[in-house]
Amino acid sequence: MLGNQPLFIDVHQLGAGKVTAKDVAGAHEKDLAVGKRYGVNFINYWVDEKDGMVMCLSEAPDSNAVKLTHKEAHGLLPAYMLQVKQGQ
Repeated sequence: MLGNQPLFIDVHQLGAGKVTAKDVAGAHEKDLAVGKRYGVNFINYWVDEKDGMVMCLSEAPDSNAVKLTHKEAHGLLPAYMLQVKQGQ
């Protein structure tokens, strides 16, 4: 169940052939460990190995908290972020 914080999708564009699902799984584990410090709850992530794109869905107090978590956890900052709302 989701909490009361805003939802964000952040998009990482790493380049074709420059990302593997295994590497992203490791980065996600680091995000989970660090995110608690910033109030970020990572819900899910998706990987497109062919195009080198990663998307993360999280709950956070604000977009900066997500960026700080990524920066501290593994240094991979998103190309852009979107605040989204759960559809019905």
